[in-house]
Amino acid sequence: MAELGRKISILGATGSVGKSTVDVILSSPDTFDVQVVTANNNVAALAETAKALHARQAVIANANLHQELKDALSGTNIGVAAGREALLDAASMPADWVMASIVGMAGLLPVMKAVEQGTCVAIANKEPLVAAGTLIVETARKAGTTLLPVDSEHNAIFQVFDGQNQNAIEKIILTASGGPFRTWTLEDMDKATPEQAIAHPNWDMGAKISVDSATMMNKALEVIEARYLFDMPLEKIEVLVHPQSVIHSMVEYVDGSVLAQLGASDMRTPIAHTLAWPGRMKTPGNRLDLKKLSQLDFETLNTQKFPSVALAYESLRMGQSTCVAFNAANEIAVDSFLQKKIGFLDIVKTVQTVLNGSPFESLSGLDDIIEFDKMIREQTKSLIV
Repeated sequence: MAELGRKISILGATGSVGKSTVDVILSSPDTFDVQVVTANNNVAALAETAKALHARQAVIANANLHQELKDALSGTNIGVAAGREALLDAASMPADWVMASIVGMAGLLPVMKAVEQGTCVAIANKEPLVAAGTLIVETARKAGTTLLPVDSEHNAIFQVFDGQNQNAIEKIILTASGGPFRTWTLEDMDKATPEQAIAHPNWDMGAKISVDSATMMNKALEVIEARYLFDMPLEKIEVLVHPQSVIHSMVEYVDGSVLAQLGASDMRTPIAHTLAWPGRMKTPGNRLDLKKLSQLDFETLNTQKFPSVALAYESLRMGQSTCVAFNAANEIAVDSFLQKKIGFLDIVKTVQTVLNGSPFESLSGLDDIIEFDKMIREQTKSLIV
């Protein structure tokens, strides 16, 4: 069980991961002392969350919504702040555990601020590690910060990964559900709508993450994440399709042992694991009933239908700037697809075009990464318009 009164911050409290985090905390409310909760634009949900958790402060990233949040929390003792600097201040606030679940590259600076505090940072958003994995891992090492992966796949690996005996690891195996289009033909996928892409068969996630699952971009991003989180060479990172999403990932050792973490398709399980780490806690999440399992299937990834994973390996081989471009182009392409500006298959095609044309640059720090990311986004937009 986590320590009584453990100080908690939730960056991105109103998204799908943030809501699941709130649910876990409310299942054991006396155990945690919530310092701050943040959101981008959703004032009503943020105010409701802050009240439910008895948070000390609520921060809305959109500065124009400051007064609206103040009005929503009028009559409470909850502090209110708004704007980009307020968000970074919230990420820098002393806490024992920080949930970093701000979607996209918008989460990079807050993640860095949290990591610099020298505490436990639960990372739920892929993009900061993809774009700045080396910098984040090195900053965590210097600050004495423990990075706790929340993604079900990386959390599974974390639970069965013997870091003291890493030379004995043959490979890590990231499992993938295959998304909603696993059995579709390329011709049908070409006609897929945003509504169909968002309808994941196993997980309840936000729109961007769901589309990433449909293109297998989520798995591509996870390959890059795994490279940094577990310091494993590319040839020791494998992707395997597992439609049931029961085995969340595996680690194979040189003696032939394969250790796997199993669980229900419920983000509250990995969240609870990181929240109570290094202990364990009960959660309100769904439980896996092994007696009801009829079979577990595994398939080789169809790279013709889902070329995104191969692009991730290529990006890692090319270097950090290519990984930044890979992520930035994908964010813009996904947003364009959701707005019905491009077709489903155009998402990965757009990313490939950007990678083919993006210059290789040496990025020496956070400012370089942010500027290069902006440049790639503008370049991608110009391809789509």
